[in-house]
Amino acid sequence: MLAVIGGSGFYAFFDSDVRDVALDTPYGPPAAPITLGTIGGHEVAFLPRHGVRHEYSAHTVPYRANMWALRALGVRRIFAPCAVGSLKPAYGPGTVVVPDQLVDRTSGRPDTYFDSGAIHVDFADPYCPTLRAAATGLPDVVDGGAMVVIQGPRFSTRAESQWFAAAGFALVNMTGYPEAVLARELEMCYAAIALVTDLDAGVRAGEGVKTVDVLMQFEKNIEPFKKLVRDAIGRVAAERDCTHCLAHTGVTLPIELP
Repeated sequence: MLAVIGGSGFYAFFDSDVRDVALDTPYGPPAAPITLGTIGGHEVAFLPRHGVRHEYSAHTVPYRANMWALRALGVRRIFAPCAVGSLKPAYGPGTVVVPDQLVDRTSGRPDTYFDSGAIHVDFADPYCPTLRAAATGLPDVVDGGAMVVIQGPRFSTRAESQWFAAAGFALVNMTGYPEAVLARELEMCYAAIALVTDLDAGVRAGEGVKTVDVLMQFEKNIEPFKKLVRDAIGRVAAERDCTHCLAHTGVTLPIELP
C-alpha cells in the first residue's frame, strides 16, 4: 500500500469512495483517522500530519504514532507533500521541488523507535530514488536540493536564512524530520514533494515570512498540487524493488503487525 501524508493546508485527498480507519499505537493515536481509497491503480492511505483542523503544530505532531499507524495498516511507500520556504530566488512561490537531501536542525523531537541497543540505520540518502523518480518525471518539477528542517513553530531569522542559503540548502521546512528517518526505521520508502509558498526571510529584503501569506499561497496552489501528487502515484510501479535497510543490523522491525 502507498500513503500520502498531507501537510499544512492539505487536509483531504480523495473525492469519494473512501473509508476511515481509526487506530491506536504504542505512541498514542495518530494525528487523525487514516482515510483509505484508490488512485492510479494503487490502494492509498491518506493521513493529514497536522490533524484535520491543524490541531498539531510542527513541533507537536505525533510523528512516531503517525508512521507506526501507517506501517501497521500495510503501507510500504510514502509520498510526503509539504509546504516549504525557498532559499533560492529562482524557486519562487508555486514551484514544486523534490528534494534529494535533508538537514536536521530540530531539537527535542523523539526521532527513533530504537531506544536501546546499537542499531544504526543507514540514512546517507534519506529519500527513496524510485518514488523520487516518479515525481521528478512530471512536468515543471525541480529535481533535487537539500531541505533543512527547522524546529518551528517560528520562522527563521534573516541571519539563519542567510546561513542556510550560504551552506547551499535549497528549501526550509518544519516537518520533514523525523518523519523521513522513522519511515526508514520501519522499512517504508519515503519521498518528500515540496511546494514553495514563500521566499525565506534572508533571501531578499522585505518584511519576512508571514503565516497568512504562506497559507494563501498553499490554498492558491492546492488543487494543482494534489493533481501532481495523484499523477506521481500513477507513475509508481506496482511492485516495490527497494532493499530492506535493517537487513544488516540483525534486528527485526520494531512493530508487531495486527
